[in-house]
Amino acid sequence: MRFLLVVVGGAVGAPLRYVIDRAVQARHDTTFPWGTFAANITGSLVLGVLTGAALAGAAPESVQLLLGTGLCGALTTYSTFSYETLRLAESGARFLAAVNVVASIVAGLGAVFVGLTFAQAAFG
Repeated sequence: MRFLLVVVGGAVGAPLRYVIDRAVQARHDTTFPWGTFAANITGSLVLGVLTGAALAGAAPESVQLLLGTGLCGALTTYSTFSYETLRLAESGARFLAAVNVVASIVAGLGAVFVGLTFAQAAFG
């Protein structure tokens, strides 16, 4: 059953990442990977909320597996972030590559913090 929860979450998270990436990137005519950035920040926010809910006892293990491991695991993508950052650097856009690294880390951690804080207020 645990395995199926992860599979179902991943089956939703992977296409959701693709949809977010395409929708955001279509609105920005730039080499900066806004789509991957948006997907990663969204996943970080969801994981922060889920973590806060779990710490408050409001998210059972099944929800953690479905949303945390499955959905967020497939929604967020370190490999694509790494590839796109390397591609920026190799194409001469080293400043954008550095911005991508710093902004992704700061915004990702910020999103987790906001999600955790929100969940603690809602469930705490």
